[in-house]
Order: sequence, then C-alpha cells, then structure tokens
Amino acid sequence: MVIVEADGGSRGNPGPAGYGAVVWDADHVRVLAERREYLGVTTNNVAEYRGLIAGLEAAAQLGAREVAVRMDSKLVVEQMSGRWKVKHEAMIPLADRARRLVAGFDRVSFTWIPRKENKHADKLANEAMDDAGTVAEVRDALASEISAAEQDLAGPTEESAGASTTPDVGDALAPELADAEAELADSITPAVLAPEIAAMEAELEELIESAEEPNESTEESAGFTEAIEPTEEAAAETVAPAPGWTGAVGRPTRLLLLRHGQTELSVQRRYSGRGNPPLTELGRRQAAGAARMLAAKGGIEAIVCSPLGRAKETAEAAGRALGLPVRELPGLIETNFGVWEGMTFQEAREHDPELHARWLGDPSVPAPGGESFDQVRERVEGVRRDLMALYPGANVLVVSHVTPIKTMLQLALGVGPSLLYRLHLDLASLSIAEFYPDGGSSVRLVNDTSYL
Repeated sequence: MVIVEADGGSRGNPGPAGYGAVVWDADHVRVLAERREYLGVTTNNVAEYRGLIAGLEAAAQLGAREVAVRMDSKLVVEQMSGRWKVKHEAMIPLADRARRLVAGFDRVSFTWIPRKENKHADKLANEAMDDAGTVAEVRDALASEISAAEQDLAGPTEESAGASTTPDVGDALAPELADAEAELADSITPAVLAPEIAAMEAELEELIESAEEPNESTEESAGFTEAIEPTEEAAAETVAPAPGWTGAVGRPTRLLLLRHGQTELSVQRRYSGRGNPPLTELGRRQAAGAARMLAAKGGIEAIVCSPLGRAKETAEAAGRALGLPVRELPGLIETNFGVWEGMTFQEAREHDPELHARWLGDPSVPAPGGESFDQVRERVEGVRRDLMALYPGANVLVVSHVTPIKTMLQLALGVGPSLLYRLHLDLASLSIAEFYPDGGSSVRLVNDTSYL
C-alpha cells in the first residue's frame, strides 16, 4: 500500500495556479515520488483535482495496488467518496478522470486531513505556483529568440542593407502582431473569466449542499480530425473536444514525436545512449523524408530536440523545411546506458547477467554507471510540463530517441513501465501525443513511417 497526499491552490481564485502531490510508503516515512505543475490561470478546485490525478498516476506508475488518499480539500474528498455529487460541468471531466484511475487499483480510500498535516503537498503546490514567473521569463526569452531567428530567415533589413523595394519585416509581421494583441486582449476579458467565476459559484454551492440531483452528461465523439494541421474551423474554437470518449476539454499541446534517423550503431543493433554517432547516408535521407512530410502538413509552431548530434541533425532538416529555429532541451537526451554503451543486447547480458535481467524487469534499476528508466521518466515529465506551459494549444515537433519518446507515450496513455519493453519504434518514425490543460491526454499516432 502507498499513501497519496495532494494539494492545489490558486492565487486569486481564479489566478495563477498549481498542484503538488507526494506518494509515501505505507509507514509515511519514505517519499516514493513527487509531482508538481504550474497550471496557468484557473481555480482552487481545478488545481486540487489535478493534484489528485497526478498523485494517483504516480502511484500507478510505482505499481501500487492499494492507495490511501489524504487531502485537505473537503469538496474533492466528499465527491470522490460518492457522498457529494459533482454539479458543475467544468469539474465533471476531472472527476471522471480521477475515477478511471481509481478503478485501476484494488482499493482506494479517501480521508480529509487538516492543512497542517498536508504540508509536503502544500509546499509542492506553492513551488508550482512560484513557477509562474519563471515560465513567463522563459516564454519571453523564447519569443525573443524566435523573433531573432525569423529576422535571420527574412534576410537583411533596410538599415543593414540600404534602401530596398522589399517590404520591411516589421510591416510584414504587422497583421500577425495585431492578431496577437487582439488575442491578448481577448484573454483577459470577462467572457473568458466567466467559466472560472461560474465554477467558483458552483464550488460554493457544493460546499453547503451534501446532496444534489445526479448529473446527466452526454458523451460526444470528436470523430477523425487531421493529425497535425488544425482546420480553420477548429482554430476558431475556444474549446476543442478530445478524441474518442476521454471527455478532456480545452485545446491540447500536441507533441509530434519524431525519432532520429539511422546511425551505424542502430544498424548494428547496439545500445546507443550518450554516444554521438552521426547519421548514415540512409539516416539523412530518412530525416529529409520526415522533413518534407512535416512541411507539407504545416501547422507546427516550434521544434525542440535532444542535444545529441543524431537528433539535432534530424531536427535541423525539419527546421530548414519549416523555416523554424531548433531549440535543444537536455531532458530529451537518450538513456545513459553506462558501461553497456556500444554493446549488443547479448553482450550486455553476458557482461552483467543478473543485473541485466533485473534491469529488464524493474525500471528503478539503473544500467551500471548509467541511469534507470525511472530517472528518464522524471526528466521527460519535466520536459512535458515545460512544453505545455510554453506552447499551450500548439503543435510542437519533438525530435528525440526511442526511450524518451516511449516515455512520453507512456505518460499520455497513463500506463505502467511495461510499455517501454513492448512497444517498437522504427528509426525516423512519427508518433503523436496530446496533453490537455485539464489533465487529460491521448495518443493519436504511433510509429508512422509511411513517408519514408
């Protein structure tokens, strides 16, 4: 059994919000996992539900079968215990997602605790809310970096090249800047805050009513939509339904997960982690094929990649085709295989037979001199959070390696580590994972190589 403590907060309600969750061992002595995330502007109760969801997901990833949930939110505890109904529509998808996670365990109990007994989760939630300033700074720096890259792509200005009949870059971007200003103005209008205010009113009603009429909600299928490029109609919507029957709401951050092209180590089927082999000639052709396909689809706002050469070279091919700069993220680097680097599977098994067998079955076991898959998951989860904060509702091309991509798909599916060992991803293949602002997620595509 494990203990999950979770909390969420909003400075302003609605205001800058975040959650924290901690998983303890059964004796409440050792911390097994921690989760925190800045959520942008939302309400206290949304943040509290997000904390619960994150804590339950962490418990599931640890393989727990029984969970004791402890929270200082009376509303969440009473609703999850079935004593209070979920009245407001904005809360239904979060409660449903939490219930689906609960159904995956053998037993889950919910207990209300005073805030002073929930200090660890409260501290994590406040740290997440403190991240608001950092996210804004990074977003501003990123905008400046992209602006400079766009100017480089546009060529010299009049000041640097003398008089020219070519329109100034500022003039060319004026419509886009006007749209951005309008979008910013819209984002702070009372109409946008109305759902949050309504949610607050509903929360107050539920706090003073222990029973309500059952909610009747309909499930809508979003049907098939373009996997990468949104239509104009979809772009005009402020709320986009999730695919299938997930019930997630909001526009997701869509991650296009592209594995790098072929290297000599991949030809020889050797462990290739922190080593830096270049792409082969075939690998460069694979990168070019993926770039052509992505450029034809369009709709991609940013490109990020692992700092290793094989991923950078693949990402830069896409960057040239899309006219976008490439940003390196250290968290997307491949697993450190330690002394097994460059070995075949058989060679590693013969070198460390007992450790290799344990490593294959336990994601907490690191390779000798390397890292575990649990450690990889922690940094990939950090990348996922950062991308959601920096690119809300956008399509982002993520060029990485087999383990980080599998881990991102694992997070989107909410499944255990067995996926890492059972899922096959080809070189230069594309997978697509979506992460919604309400905590929902989905996988739209896995291991597509039709463009090669």
